[in-house]
Amino acid sequence: MKNIQTIEFQTGSKEELLPGFTPDFPYIASRVELDKLMERSVPWHWHRTVELFYVENGALIYHTPSGTIRFPAGSGGMVNSNILHMTKTASPTEKTIQLLHIFDVSLLAGKQGSRIEQTYITPIITSPQVEMLSLFPTNPVQAEILKRIQDSFRLTDTEFGYEIKLRSILSEIWLLLFEQFHSVPTQPGKCNINSDKIKRMLIHIHEHYAEKISIPEIAASAFLSERECFRVFHDCLHITPVEYIKSYRLEMACRMLAERQDSITAVSHACGLGSSSYFGKVFREYVHCTPSQYRRKCQSAPETQI
Repeated sequence: MKNIQTIEFQTGSKEELLPGFTPDFPYIASRVELDKLMERSVPWHWHRTVELFYVENGALIYHTPSGTIRFPAGSGGMVNSNILHMTKTASPTEKTIQLLHIFDVSLLAGKQGSRIEQTYITPIITSPQVEMLSLFPTNPVQAEILKRIQDSFRLTDTEFGYEIKLRSILSEIWLLLFEQFHSVPTQPGKCNINSDKIKRMLIHIHEHYAEKISIPEIAASAFLSERECFRVFHDCLHITPVEYIKSYRLEMACRMLAERQDSITAVSHACGLGSSSYFGKVFREYVHCTPSQYRRKCQSAPETQI
């Protein structure tokens, strides 16, 4: 299991990179120390893979376009395929650790078009109303699923038959989740309808954040009017396009400061924030330290990257 303290994403989108994820066994396990991530959060992103998780310590909050759910230690759940989501710690100081299984459903379904895929996999991953399945120990049925998820992380890749044992326990968990799935309300929300629209606009921002970006350009990338653009951002991310652009540029600035030796002025221009004086002002508001202080802190501390 990889110990994670930083998260990487695909260039030009916000789909998470999964090093070590191979077609012959499309699966990785991670132990994420959320309290050591920048801003103690994982920014808005999505991935084709399914995310099955257990909160080992602390509490974390999941945001999706449809709402917010708090997961205390001992709880867990599943994030469905291609669902836009972000995660942050519930406490500004508490140690927060999340255990993750991230896998392609082909690991369980086998051959594309198989009976298992058609009967048990496709109904969940193609369901617009199932963004997440939440599991809490106060519910006896969900408590049993959580126990199996917790037990599954005790498997090690050095033991004999690891791959078969892992696929077996994930299949058992999936079947129990499938039974829970039938109790989920079937009315799709407006954010499900807007999912593709918001993703197109986010990708446009991610590809052009270093340049001047106008609201008409962002709206046009999803074939929307400016008014619709603002509405979709508000409904799905609960912020304006301008606020998202600013936060994304600062996120990129943090990455540049941590990974490069460029001057502060060069970083401020490379991330689209203009002059070094303005950059320093907004950076302090966002990260609560100067760019130079942030760079010294990051480059002096060892990191494990996903």
